[in-house]
Amino acid sequence: MSLVPGAVNFRDIGGLPAGGSRTRSGVLYRSGNLAGVDEVGGVAFRELGVRRVIDLRSDDEVAHAPSRVGDVETLRVPLFLGSVTSFFVEDISLAQMYRALLERSGDRLVTAIRGILGAEPVVIHCTVGKDRTGITVALALAAAGVDEDAVVADYALTEQNLPAWRGDRMLARIREAYPDAKHLEELATKSPAPVMRDVLAQVRAEHGSAGDYLRAHGMTDDELAQLRRTLIEA
Repeated sequence: MSLVPGAVNFRDIGGLPAGGSRTRSGVLYRSGNLAGVDEVGGVAFRELGVRRVIDLRSDDEVAHAPSRVGDVETLRVPLFLGSVTSFFVEDISLAQMYRALLERSGDRLVTAIRGILGAEPVVIHCTVGKDRTGITVALALAAAGVDEDAVVADYALTEQNLPAWRGDRMLARIREAYPDAKHLEELATKSPAPVMRDVLAQVRAEHGSAGDYLRAHGMTDDELAQLRRTLIEA
């Protein structure tokens, strides 16, 4: 169930195992867009004390579905360098999409993760909180020292959290536009654990660790240490 009514897949990443410790609660939230937040949801959102929203969507997405959470600092970090629809046109797989994000948007991923620091509680979101949010949060958690199984499980949870009616409606709309797309359902509604496990394995193989990936794209050792202090209980 979403912590904020009207916001799909809004959840706290607190309580995940990290070696001998756990992630802090009430520090980092992840979500789908905040365009459907109603009056009740707005009250719930304000009670969380969120200080910063990190919005990973494109300009077109923001214009189509503006956030409705009142006056809160928002850091815009569009992660896709092209349009969202381009993935359906190209008919790429989820794994290919994630590889493209890692290869093309490393500096933006660092900017988004850097945005967590010094402004918590923070919410990171995209449209449904699955892909862009999934990669960003997974890298942040892995770099902070969260156990890999927990990182993967947190990512996979999104598929369970997305309402079936929303997925069906979205699939029908996209299928009408791209009837021959083979990866449509995967791209729109799935968050399979093996895909995220492969992403983390790819990061290790090419960079050594999630922290090293972030270092390679501009994050400093001090920032990585601050990320761990922010997310992980002492």
